[in-house]
Amino acid sequence: MTHRLHFPDHFTWGSATAAYQIEGAANADGRLPSIWDVFCQVPGKVRNGDTGDVADDHYHRMEGDLDLMAALGLPSYRFSVSWPRVVPGGSGPVNAAGLDFYQRLVDGLLERNITPLLTLYHWDLPQALQNDGGWTNRETVGRFVDYAEVIGRALGDRVPTITTLNEPWCSAFLGHSSGVHAPGITDNAAAITAAHHLNLAHGRAVTALRAVVPSSTQLSITLNLAQVYPATDTPADVEAASHVDAIANRIFLDPILRGAYPSDLLHTTRHITNWAFVAEGDLTDINAPIDVLGVNFYAPSRVTAATDEVRAQVTGRWVNDPSQADAGASPWPGTDLAYSVSQPGPYTGMGWPIVPESFTDLLLRVRRDYPEIPMVITENGASFDDEVTSDGEVHDADRIDYVRRHLAAVHAAIQGGADVRGYYLWSFMDNFEWAWGYSKRFGMVHVDYDSLARTPKDSALWFRDVIKNNAVELPED
Repeated sequence: MTHRLHFPDHFTWGSATAAYQIEGAANADGRLPSIWDVFCQVPGKVRNGDTGDVADDHYHRMEGDLDLMAALGLPSYRFSVSWPRVVPGGSGPVNAAGLDFYQRLVDGLLERNITPLLTLYHWDLPQALQNDGGWTNRETVGRFVDYAEVIGRALGDRVPTITTLNEPWCSAFLGHSSGVHAPGITDNAAAITAAHHLNLAHGRAVTALRAVVPSSTQLSITLNLAQVYPATDTPADVEAASHVDAIANRIFLDPILRGAYPSDLLHTTRHITNWAFVAEGDLTDINAPIDVLGVNFYAPSRVTAATDEVRAQVTGRWVNDPSQADAGASPWPGTDLAYSVSQPGPYTGMGWPIVPESFTDLLLRVRRDYPEIPMVITENGASFDDEVTSDGEVHDADRIDYVRRHLAAVHAAIQGGADVRGYYLWSFMDNFEWAWGYSKRFGMVHVDYDSLARTPKDSALWFRDVIKNNAVELPED
């Protein structure tokens, strides 16, 4: 017996990818290097020395991939534009060949009745801008606004929703504090500076886009919000969890939705930075109204306060692998006041704990603290060690179970009053998983990295039925 959970009418279903993770064609048609092209060349930064040079070769196989999306019944597809493909130098001339690829992509989606959701920035900053300081340089804000206007003018008439940034926390803190993402910097002050400039780039891009896209276009940002739990109920750990909430979540939510940085964040980071990079008028610019908030979620976080005992266990860098219970604590990126600690299983193939109820907690928290903003789940999914079996298929029952349980968690949040209007499964197909290279598979479509053949997994066929029914079926207990 099963129990069916129905989602609201007009709920949006889709799947998602990112340019650097799937496109390949790294040197094709005028594209110049991004920070990830350069980062991948640094020995030891990416598992097995993998790069995005070929990835899934989506750049050359786009039509076939769109046909597959249509065959799997996807109503919507979230993709990102490669900044160094469209404006290779980060500023200056527009690359017509690069822009044409996205013109054809959007037109191809619309021809198949698939609604595009466009993300302007999914971490692939042109290396030319990084050479001048990247997101720690205030000038990058203006270059991003120029780039946003290029895309808005070219595609805004056909793309109903444009997202400015994907997961600026990763860009700022994994890229500039822990250094496990490009550009590989390890400086907490630089990370906080980058976070502010990312916020400012978002806000100013929203204002610029309003002037060039139809009034009906929805503008958004996607945040990977952390549902943070203290390791214990001691006051020190509770305070550490509140601090992580400030430096992981409210550093973006509050200026974007309330026009101010949290006072506790300014206080607890005063030994790292004096926040002098915040200029008059910045917070007003960041607070430009948006229409929807994208939320990415995979697993909760568990943190403890900085003590001599905890510091003695520190791993040295944040690897985001809570399954390694014997690895000790790892510094939370951007701060020396809190540490990430292991959590009990079960785990995904990434070693991330599977705790669907924490997803409900997170969505209800956003509803409680920022009730005016509707949400769309722009990423949720899981990596597992998928293999094509002798029958030529991929039986990924673990992924189906993960997604089913997390959809039930989203449904529970909606029942509790959260205004959630859509869900995008990460990801459409296996791809380059950043510092993990090709060792992790998140896709509902399997990719053979030798032949580049695509094989829909059982989860893709299951998700097709979820979409068709606008409902998820749960087994009865």
